[in-house]
Amino acid sequence: MPKDFRPLLDRLEPITLEEMTSIRLMNRIDSKYLANEDQLELLLDMVRQDYLVQETDGTRMANYSTLYLDDDQLTMYLNHHNRRLNRQKVRIRSYVDSNLNFFEVKTKNNHGRTKKKRFQVEDCNQWNTPQAADFLAQYSMYGIGLDEIAPKIRNYFKRITLVNRERTERLTIDSMLRFHNMESGLDRDMDRLVVLEVKRDGNTPSPIMDIFRELRIHPSGFSKYCIGMALTTPGIKCGNFKTKLRKIEKITSI
Repeated sequence: MPKDFRPLLDRLEPITLEEMTSIRLMNRIDSKYLANEDQLELLLDMVRQDYLVQETDGTRMANYSTLYLDDDQLTMYLNHHNRRLNRQKVRIRSYVDSNLNFFEVKTKNNHGRTKKKRFQVEDCNQWNTPQAADFLAQYSMYGIGLDEIAPKIRNYFKRITLVNRERTERLTIDSMLRFHNMESGLDRDMDRLVVLEVKRDGNTPSPIMDIFRELRIHPSGFSKYCIGMALTTPGIKCGNFKTKLRKIEKITSI
């Protein structure tokens, strides 16, 4: 049974979504970290003095879902697995509580910068449309048409968003992660895993880094699409993810 973090979140001072959108991290550095629920419980108690929690319509843990698309050769999965620096993912990101859905092309370049292009769609399954075809033709680096891709996997998770009082850092905390493979039909729950991402304004001082060190939470790249596919696709090439999978197993079994 996943832990209930609501009592700890209720102790934090809130910040509204409107206030959050005014925070512009122009010279942004993004870093991901992996933890477990026990570490998150301690972290939420330790951040009370320095961080605010995003609250939307009285909710401090938002529900998210993402549908990932790829071609029959799994080009986008394999480019990440094979450590290509320039790569893309195509997905529909759903903000479940507000019923907002976006068709997105997410690009990471060889300098480690991530950019997203997206447009709003009415439904979380609305991907096979003329507008999506034009959008993909405009932004895809692979030259893959919409008629060549299909849904591969969907994930579900809950997100907490924190911001430091100086408004120079944003921390997203994803937990209760679940996968459903659209082709194999396999499901995988990762309730004990917590994925944290720090978005900092350059090299400004960060209270969270001291907390991470104290809790032994270490930097670790993590792709929800790739890990989900590796866990739910029989026979898929995943050798380069085995170290990561072992690390996840160790973290979550502590």
